[in-house]
Amino acid sequence: MKKWLPYAIFGGLAFLTVGWLLSMRVTQGSGEENAGAETYRDITSLASDSPSWLQSLGEIISEAGILVCLILFFLGYWKARSNSHQAMALALVAPIATCLTYVLSELLKGWLQEERPCRAVTGVRIVAECPEPGDWSFPSNHSVIVAASVATLFVFWRTAALLALPIAVLTAFSRVFIGVHYLHDVVAGCLMGAVVAFVVLKLLVRPGEWAVTRLREYDRLRPVLVASKPAAEPVASESGVPR
Repeated sequence: MKKWLPYAIFGGLAFLTVGWLLSMRVTQGSGEENAGAETYRDITSLASDSPSWLQSLGEIISEAGILVCLILFFLGYWKARSNSHQAMALALVAPIATCLTYVLSELLKGWLQEERPCRAVTGVRIVAECPEPGDWSFPSNHSVIVAASVATLFVFWRTAALLALPIAVLTAFSRVFIGVHYLHDVVAGCLMGAVVAFVVLKLLVRPGEWAVTRLREYDRLRPVLVASKPAAEPVASESGVPR
């Protein structure tokens, strides 16, 4: 029972995420206002009245969070070169799971076709430039990516995940702060990213471990998948001459 409890929790979150996606959908041309419009107005009003340096910081964090996650993925891979086959498999599969989750997010965007709030909500001033028409809002891809990164890092490198968690939260919130997403866009994106990436990682880790085990047997690939050990110091004989 305990083995399946995390899957049940994540499955429940996935169900709630899908329900949220559907409930927040507004039919194009219906004249309806999105359920998150008032919260969006409050946050963007706060952002537009904030100092210019804080607005610039929000734009930087909005993009830098993904870069931080990519760096942590690379460091996790480099660290795994000295560890077991399973550790290396997790380090390699984690970014793959994150990419697959991003692809699913893009497919959902194309299906839901939720207009960006910077075009749909009237009477607001935003920090960033509004994305082009056809670049849909729901869910937030940035939030999906950073949440997926944190969820997968947590499986094989918890220290990095704890470092990435506040950065992911700031990245997600900054998407609303600069005016390109509703708050529910980023919340749903975070839920979706964490749930889907975790499940994909669990599904791929065994075949990944099988592949790593065999690939590490090839001499040409060993430097990529296995850390080289320092050469042993020569042992001196009693006469002082190295053996």
